[in-house]
Amino acid sequence: MKVTAFVGSARRKHTYHAVKRLLDNLRALGNVETEIVFLSDHHLEICRGCKLCTDKGEELCPLKDDRDLLLAKLFASDGVVFATPNYSFNVSGQMKVFLDRLAFALHRPRGFGKTFSNIVVEGIYRGKEIVNYFDFIGRGLGFNVVKGSLVKSLEPMTEKISQRNEKRIDRQSRKFYETLVKKSYPVPSLFGLFIFRWGRTSMREMLDESFRDYTFYRQSGWFENDYYYPVRLGPLKKAVGKMVDWTVSRGAKKDKAKKVEDQKRRC
Repeated sequence: MKVTAFVGSARRKHTYHAVKRLLDNLRALGNVETEIVFLSDHHLEICRGCKLCTDKGEELCPLKDDRDLLLAKLFASDGVVFATPNYSFNVSGQMKVFLDRLAFALHRPRGFGKTFSNIVVEGIYRGKEIVNYFDFIGRGLGFNVVKGSLVKSLEPMTEKISQRNEKRIDRQSRKFYETLVKKSYPVPSLFGLFIFRWGRTSMREMLDESFRDYTFYRQSGWFENDYYYPVRLGPLKKAVGKMVDWTVSRGAKKDKAKKVEDQKRRC
């Protein structure tokens, strides 16, 4: 199994040491190959917001840099870790640029059956919100998410804080490994089911073959499936799914009818 950590810090210090401990633990737990990717070692340009990647396909992005190299590493991995220091109460600039260039994959997730987690390193405050943000991104990409760890890096580092950090990383490592080897496809929560059915029914009703989201969902069989992958839904979730499909479809048809009427008036 391959686990790749993407690090949003140019310093080979606190964030690096936390990631290295996590990956060392994973290798000690089983047959795991690991790699640390420093985003600062790669050329990534800032997203221009042209929407070509989301609307027409990621291969049409006008920015010619190292994005595809990083994406190849990301999608080829069985497990992924995002790590960042807390800069100005958020992820580092390097990490945010990387996440922005992943926007299309949040439209068309492909991390199912794989494992995700994160590490946030901070001195003072607001790291928990960054951990939650990373967890949200991981779920959006389709991964099985292991709750991220918040590591303190006040200097000088006391022995007590250092030991606490190590315990957190060690606990995270065990949970990550357990999830990694399971490669599970869990039953979605009601919220997760709602998001899927709302998104896919909207695409089916409002888009066509000229949109990459539409063709990706059609080719994946998601327009017919109950969820992204085969899963048994209980009676409640089946009913909720059908209700969401009906509501979104009805709303889309009303919007189409309104647009037709508006066009007739203008003519």
